[in-house]
This record gives sequence, C-alpha cells and structure tokens, in this order.
Amino acid sequence: METVSPPPAPLDLVIIGAGWHGLITAKTYLEVNPTARVAILDKSATIGGVWAEHRLYPGLKTNNMLGTYEYSDAPMTGDNDFGVKPGQHIPGTVVHEYLECFAEKFDILKLCRFGEAVTVAEKLDDAAGWVLTVEKSTAEDRGEPACYKLSTKKMVVATGLTSQPFLPTFPGEEGFEAPIIHCGNLLDKSEELFASATNVVVFGGTKSAWDAAYAFATRGIHVDWVIRESGHGPTWMAPPYVTPMKKWLEKLVTTRLLTWLSPCAWGEADGFTNPRWFLHNTAVGRTITKGFWGILGSDVIALNEYDKHPETAKLKPWVDAFWIASGLSILNYPTNFFDLVKEGKISVHITEITNLTAKTVHVQDSASETPTTLHADALICSTGWKFHPAMKFISSSGMALDTQLGLPHHDSEAETDDPATTAVDKEIMDRFPILQDRPKMNPKLTPLRRTSEAEGDINRGFSLYRFMVPPALIHDRTVVFNGMVQTICTPMVAQAQALWLTAYLDGKLQTVSSDGSGEEDKTLEDTVLRETALHTRFGKWRYPGGYGARYPDFVFDAIPYIDLLLGDVGLSGRRKGGVISECFTPYGPEDYRGLVDEWKKTQAQA
Repeated sequence: METVSPPPAPLDLVIIGAGWHGLITAKTYLEVNPTARVAILDKSATIGGVWAEHRLYPGLKTNNMLGTYEYSDAPMTGDNDFGVKPGQHIPGTVVHEYLECFAEKFDILKLCRFGEAVTVAEKLDDAAGWVLTVEKSTAEDRGEPACYKLSTKKMVVATGLTSQPFLPTFPGEEGFEAPIIHCGNLLDKSEELFASATNVVVFGGTKSAWDAAYAFATRGIHVDWVIRESGHGPTWMAPPYVTPMKKWLEKLVTTRLLTWLSPCAWGEADGFTNPRWFLHNTAVGRTITKGFWGILGSDVIALNEYDKHPETAKLKPWVDAFWIASGLSILNYPTNFFDLVKEGKISVHITEITNLTAKTVHVQDSASETPTTLHADALICSTGWKFHPAMKFISSSGMALDTQLGLPHHDSEAETDDPATTAVDKEIMDRFPILQDRPKMNPKLTPLRRTSEAEGDINRGFSLYRFMVPPALIHDRTVVFNGMVQTICTPMVAQAQALWLTAYLDGKLQTVSSDGSGEEDKTLEDTVLRETALHTRFGKWRYPGGYGARYPDFVFDAIPYIDLLLGDVGLSGRRKGGVISECFTPYGPEDYRGLVDEWKKTQAQA
C-alpha cells in the first residue's frame, strides 16, 4: 500500500472519532488553546459517530426526550429549533443534524477528515507523541495514496464503544442466501427489505433488537425474534415515566437524592458522605435502598404487564434492575410495542440458533428434542460491539501496547492471584455490603464467538484512570481515551471528560501534576494505580447484569462521576445554588453551561 512520509511538523492534537465525545473535545481544547493545530479523523463518511448518516434507518429514535440529549452551550430549543417538542423522543436524523450544526457553529467541521480510519498508532519515545497510519476509503476515487502517515504531539481516541459491529459465526452461513445484517448497518438493506420481505429473524435481546423488531413489524413484516437461552436475556425496557409518582426516568437518574441510593466507589466526590454512609453502611439504610430498587423494578414490570400474556412474559428481564446499568432502556415507540407481540406480529423464541440453510434459521431450545425452522428474508443481529478500539497500538520497536495502555486484552493470570486486586475487592465489599448478596445470573451464560477472530479471548477490560488515562503513562500526557463509558447521560459526561482531558493534556490538572521524579511522584503513581483499580473493579461487582467487567457502564452514577472530574479541575459539582435544590432538583445540560469559561477564569486568577 502506497504511503507518504510523516509531515515535518506534527499536529498539536489528533482526535479519532467525530461523535459526541470527539466533537466536544475539539471545541473544548480549542477554547483553551485557540492556536492549536487540531484534526478530527473519522472512518465514516459523515459526522455523528453512532448518529452518522449510514446508521440512521427509518424510525430510529433516541431513548432521550427533548432537553436531555444536547450540549450545554447548544440547546435544541430556541434559536436552534429542530422541530422536536417537549415530551418527544428525538429522531436519529435530528441528532445527526444537531451534531452537524454544532460542528458548524463552533467552526469544528472544517477540522474533520471523513473516510479516514486510523489503523496503527505508533508511540514515539520520550513522550514525543504519536505517528498514525491512516487509511482513506475514498482515496482511490480521487487518485490519492490509499494510506498516509500523520504525526501528532497528542492523541485523543474518541471512537467510543459502539464503532465496530460484532457478528458471531453461524454454522452454514455461507449457504444462507439472505443478508446477515448487524443492527448498526441496517440502513444499507432497510429500504429493500421493507419493500420485499415477508418474514425476518431478529437475533438478540438488547434495545437495538427491540428497535429492529418494531421497525419491521409495524411495516407488516412478521418478525421471529430469537433471544438466546445462553445470553443475558431481554434488556430492561421502562416507560419514560416510572415509579408510582410518574417521574421522568431520565431526570430520576440525575437527581442527587436518588443517586445516593446507588452504591458508588466514586460517590463521595459529591460531598454528601453522611447520607451515602447511612444508606449503605447501616441496616436501616440498606433496607431503604433495597426498597427503592424493588419499587423501581416492580413498577416497570407492572406497567409493562409482562405477566398478562404468555408471549410478553418471555420479554420479562432475567436480572433485577439493581444489577443492570446503561442497558436500562426506554420504550420510545409511537405505539404500544407489546401489542405487536400479543397480536402475533412479533413471535418471541427463547432458544439457540443451531445453523443456517437457504433462507432458513434453525433453532432449538434445551426442552426440545428437534430443531424448529424459521423462514428468514434476512437475519438481523443485535449482537453487540467490539469494545477494543479498532486500531493497533505499538511502540517504536513494534511491540503491542494494549496492556501498558490499560486496554482490553488477554491475561493468562487469574485475577485472584493478584494481591492488589484481592485487596480492592475486599474494600468494595466492606464499603458496600449490599453487593455481597450477588444476583442469580443465567447458569447457561456463554459469550458469543466469531471463530475467525480473537475477540472472545479478551478477559480483561479497560483499566484507565478516571476512565480516560493509562495509569502507566500518567506523566506522559500524550494520549487519552475519551468516551469509553456507557451511560444515558452522554452529552453531560462528554463535556466533563473533555474539560478534564484538556486540563490534563496541558499539564494543568493539579491532581496528576508533578515534575516526573522524586518521592512525590511515587505517591502520585500509587494513588493513581489504586483509584484506577478501585473504580475498574467496582464495575465488575456493581453491574454484573451489564458490562461493568468490560468497561465503565453505569446509570445512577453519572452525576457523581461528573462531580469527580470537576473536582479534579478545581470546579464545584454543586451547581444548584442551595441544599434543597441540590438534593431534589434533577441535573441537566443547562446546569453545566459556560463550564469552560468558568475554568479558564480560575486559571487566570491562579
């Protein structure tokens, strides 16, 4: 493959990914460093990441309603009216348009290089930066080299956790004679299938499976929905308003009083140590906590009326709500989803796919002696994403850097053989006794595999300080992984992470600043390692019904996480102006408006 030499002058910053996290990182970094030379690279042809044009099949909407899915300094209402009314879920096309307008408004769009995928990131010695190998998908059409090198002093990997579709291997797939489509690529075939299909098979139990099943069933196409016996089961699907008081779910998870009811390893960053101690370290407090989660879960079960029909009963979640994380999703459909199941337009099968033949999916559950056949004009797979970043990370000598960078990898050593891990686990259980009462997970649980890839061999998830920086490179200040977090508060978290990483990359983050030598640095490194281990292991024990063992995956813990990041940069997370409002009024993007200017003022004063 033809390449060109690295440019003589490296860029100041390269951001990989033009989604929610990449765009706000560019805006924030340039607000602080207006003369910096910055580029944003994205393998897609358009802006948006998850909301890029190639992912937006008809009918796709956010779980979020108007007012909760926007940057603080660019509301969707007022002068930037996108036609979405209060109480409405936001169409995917509107999210894409919004992000494009945001990039144009803040002069970020000109920095984006679309159709350019970073395949290799080579770390230079002595914190000198990185050399990126970039492949251009449209280079051949323009008569350009298909690959080039790009040097940068600093790099932010903002590709997120949903940029690489994962498709398992199906026996007989070569003779299926129908498309096998990941939900992330459904747009490519949606128009053709909506026009010609009579029956499709949807595979998986996550929110994207619900969306796909609804999209086809409401167009008169029968759906056979296959949910694995050996999987996590159907995801939790809640109405927009829950609890007997009919509270807006998105606002419920950002109300401080209710965040205290979720055990959280970084929860004390909000400063409310006494109520947290009471709720998790006293018998009365734990009774209140369990009662809240019981009411929340029971209310959702009752509102959805799972048990009133034998088919909808198959969609009842298998793990209590307390143990799941961002998999908590919202019924954002214009009509009642469950009516489609009751009317037989969606047929639910708790079973396993054994093999494929011509336009036929063969399934068999543990109670059946013979397989069942399902006709399929397409097999739609809601089978998740590869959570390791797409590019390779290597040293100047060509050595893989995954372990050093705190990225997902395979480790032959058992976790229990590490005394530091054992000590952190004990600390978590001592601080949060409620976690000792472990949920009953599916005894048949087996991960999906693709035989041609080693993704299934990964047994260690992300291990990053503040979920962003490799502990081993805390003094290096050349690389940050931004957006490797799953939460329903994406824009608010993205803003806080962008400010934190800007301060870190510029050497202005006091909590990790030092001269790179001496006893003070040893203490700092020990603190960074310990907190990283604590927060990483906490995810494993807190959210076994989600993906806490792989990456940060949380819901009620987003506001305390923002508090933690703001505290690190010297700002207060308490932004309501009074104790009563602080405890009882939900947080939203509007509470963080002007955050960067606020921080810049503190720096000027310092």
